[in-house]
Amino acid sequence: MVQPRIPRAPVIAAIIVALTSVSLAGLLLPALSDEAFGRRDPVRFVPALVAVAGVCGLYGRLLWLNLTRRSTPAHRLGLAAITAVSWTLPAVLGVHTGWGNALLVPAGLIAVVLPVRQAAYVAGAGTIAGAAYGVALGMQPLAVLYQLVAFPMVTFSGYITVWLFHVVQELREARAELARSAVGEERMRFARDLHDVLGHSLQAVALRAEVAERFADRDPARVRKELAEIQTMARDAVKDVREVVRGYRATSLRTELDGMSAVLRAAGIDCDRPDLPAGLPGGVHEPLGWVVREAATNILRHSSATWCRIDVAAEPGGGRVRLEIVNDGAARRDGPPGSGLAGLAERLAAAGGEFAAGAIGDGTFRLVAALPTGGS
Repeated sequence: MVQPRIPRAPVIAAIIVALTSVSLAGLLLPALSDEAFGRRDPVRFVPALVAVAGVCGLYGRLLWLNLTRRSTPAHRLGLAAITAVSWTLPAVLGVHTGWGNALLVPAGLIAVVLPVRQAAYVAGAGTIAGAAYGVALGMQPLAVLYQLVAFPMVTFSGYITVWLFHVVQELREARAELARSAVGEERMRFARDLHDVLGHSLQAVALRAEVAERFADRDPARVRKELAEIQTMARDAVKDVREVVRGYRATSLRTELDGMSAVLRAAGIDCDRPDLPAGLPGGVHEPLGWVVREAATNILRHSSATWCRIDVAAEPGGGRVRLEIVNDGAARRDGPPGSGLAGLAERLAAAGGEFAAGAIGDGTFRLVAALPTGGS
């Protein structure tokens, strides 16, 4: 289905003013036409033409300013002027020539210019005053009844027109704000993913390069092995970045645990690869995989740990899976903590899980992540 293009606000406001002007013409032009072609009295026609043109011009101006939210208390004077002229025309030119319709002209602006509560009182008073004025001028009973019904309806019509216009504008602004927020959140997500991917990979590459440098003079075979590992890691990092950019990178908890234990052991940190619980659902792999990746990066970058213990266990009842990573590098952290921990907390919270990380007082640093498995 083809979606229609919504015009800009000034265009919609101009359309509303134009349609309102057509409605005013429907009220006043028949009587003005009778003056021009029926009576053919310039003494009556010329003042009537000036009055109608002035009323229509001022009406359109006030409506435009209120649609564009440029209303001022001075607009009440304009409404009073329109009311005075419109209610003078039937008294001077007679209600039986069609000028009785002029009594309805101010009604459309009452709820536009005045506050809602005040407009309700003025509309009620205007309805009663207009009917009484029509009776005094000799209007037919049906015309008076029409005045009683039409005056509040025209008032409400003016209010609902401006209200709907403003609602549409607010919805448009809210939609634009939501779009900006979505773009900002996506940028934050991408930055977090890129940090997690490259932080781990580059740290591992730097570590392998340091190992190769240490064995450069005494163990060429070890150097070649480390260089091969560096090449593999660099290629994997490029692949990971491409997958992050495309937005469909899948993380395996087993792969991340294998990679973490291998990297930490290469750095001289004692770390055993843990066993995963059987039947672990696929939904927990990616969030917990990011936790493992960030934990490895922080251990290598911010501590001088000598051992690291990793435990993955399904809690009793099968409702949650719990990941705990503990190392002995809390007392020897050589720099400020990375921003990745805040990102992990956001990820786990979004997935309905819990996250905590910090020193536990005996020189060790513990990171705990718990995530619901979706089971009962």
